[in-house]
Amino acid sequence: MARTASLSGFPEWLPQERLVELHVLDTLRRTFELHGFSSIETRAVETVGQLLRKGEIDKEVYGLSRLQEDEDAPGSESGKSDKADPNALALHFDLTVPFARYVVENAGYLAFPFRRYQIQKVWRGERPQEGRAREFTQADIDVVGDGELPFRYDVEIALVIAEALSALPIPDFRLRINNRKLAEGFYRGIGLTDTAGVLRSIDKLEKIGDAKVAELLRTELGATDEQAALALKLASIRTEDTSFVAQVRALGVSDELLEEGLSELEQVIQAAVQRAPGKVVADLSIARGLDYYTGTVVETVLVGHEQLGSICSGGRYDALASKGNRKFPGVGLSIGVTRLVSRILSQEFATASRSVPTAVLVALSNDDSWSAAQDVAAQLRGRGIATEVAAKAEKFGKQIKFADRRGIPFVWFTDDDGKHQVKDIRTGEQVDADPASWEPSPEDLHVRITTR
Repeated sequence: MARTASLSGFPEWLPQERLVELHVLDTLRRTFELHGFSSIETRAVETVGQLLRKGEIDKEVYGLSRLQEDEDAPGSESGKSDKADPNALALHFDLTVPFARYVVENAGYLAFPFRRYQIQKVWRGERPQEGRAREFTQADIDVVGDGELPFRYDVEIALVIAEALSALPIPDFRLRINNRKLAEGFYRGIGLTDTAGVLRSIDKLEKIGDAKVAELLRTELGATDEQAALALKLASIRTEDTSFVAQVRALGVSDELLEEGLSELEQVIQAAVQRAPGKVVADLSIARGLDYYTGTVVETVLVGHEQLGSICSGGRYDALASKGNRKFPGVGLSIGVTRLVSRILSQEFATASRSVPTAVLVALSNDDSWSAAQDVAAQLRGRGIATEVAAKAEKFGKQIKFADRRGIPFVWFTDDDGKHQVKDIRTGEQVDADPASWEPSPEDLHVRITTR
């Protein structure tokens, strides 16, 4: 792992660790593009009013202001911007809300359903701890429709994420999937009308336990003991197949929205059993506390590392983005890249074969040989071999030690007669070489990420 950061919550990787992160990012990018998702990037800054449309997370939002405001700037008498002003600027804390704004503003230029992936930094004012940082990278995929979006995309998104995570150097994982319609219809069917409030309480199950959630349901939402018990029974259902349908119906609750949610969740789990066996579970305790989710909801955990929290979450949203009477329903999932990478590094699930991309250091026999060494380097680079040239003509032993410290596997030598040799400093083997044709082994050409 990297050294302890001087500023808590803002991780900085060492070069060899950064190579692992880049491997994760490249793997995700490649998988997303194979499934036809286009890359976009949105600005880091949004208005406060735009950001807080997602829910009550204002304590986590970083406001943006200059150290010295104009004296005539709107806001308080001191000239500081008013963070209660919906037009004040703040750093985005996720990529979903900015994406919704992006879709609305660019709807005339996009082909729907619009498939996008987005990999960017986000900022969130949380208490730093393992798996939680104040600045971190997320990788999102979403599909957004114009007016309607077939439910089939809920199924596809889950399968794409299962494929992407399976390609990463991480332990086994589980996508825990529920459906808000199922949950809300059930609560409505047992007489709990504040379904959003019940969902927020159920969302706290893993943090505070059944007894305290039942107490919240009784004291804050007016639930009877029987209603609270039924809500908790629903949340206790977990299956790796579609048998959850019979278990829910056995609870004896009927509601039209409940049936719709059951059908949708059944479709997702049924497809996952076939195409991503063992990676998906129907977990009716998953609520996702944010109010804008309307159907499928997902949280993902690493098996054996559940205390890390969800590494990938999201779901269906039918009303987050709109323009007049025009609605843009969508479904998407977000991978917490920094959370994943921090665990990969701390547990050494993956390591880089060397700390630099350089495969060859071209040594200098004397200071006048620098230009000729650059010619050699240019030939090697022209064939895709990452190459550095030594800065000064020290003793060859010192130049070899420099390469060793940098993690460079090969050192190139050229004598006064123009004869070339290359040395593998790991084995000591030194052979004649031609800069126009020499190639390192495929394993040494690029940095390799090894897993355990």
